Order: sequence, then C-alpha cells, then structure tokens
Amino acid sequence: MTDQKNSGTESGAQGSEVTAVYKVTGMTCGHCEGAVSEEISAIDGVTSVKAVAETGEVTVTSVAPLDEEAVRASVDEAGYELVGSV
Repeated sequence: MTDQKNSGTESGAQGSEVTAVYKVTGMTCGHCEGAVSEEISAIDGVTSVKAVAETGEVTVTSVAPLDEEAVRASVDEAGYELVGSV
C-alpha cells in the first residue's frame, strides 16, 4: 500500500479564505476575463478568480491576503492594467 497525501491543506478552518476585489482597465470581453483570470489564478494561494469585463472588477479569493504587486504583475502579464483595490 502506498500512502497518499492530500495536495491541499485540511485545517478544518473552512471559510477562512480572504476575498479581495480589484479594478482592472482594458477588459472588454470574455477573452479578456479569461486572460486576467488565468494569470491571477497562477499566484500561489489563489483559490478562485472571477473577472467581469462590464464592470472592470476582478474578485479574487485566496487562502491568505495577496501582495497587490503580485496581482499587478499578473494583470500586466495578461495585457491589462490594475487600477487598485475596490
């Protein structure tokens, strides 16, 4: 038998995630939303991303507060501009 370890942490502290909303300029369509979501999702600790082109808002849920500069770099990589937190 082989021991298997969970890739995630199970601390029993469900609901302790942090949600932040950012304003991003330049998103105009679903492709834009996908590009921004994909880049931000690659940041360690991010559990979900929802980008809405219509409002320019990106909601990010993570296991701990994110460094805004890391989010900015990801948005820049996707080809858009992070205005800041909402």
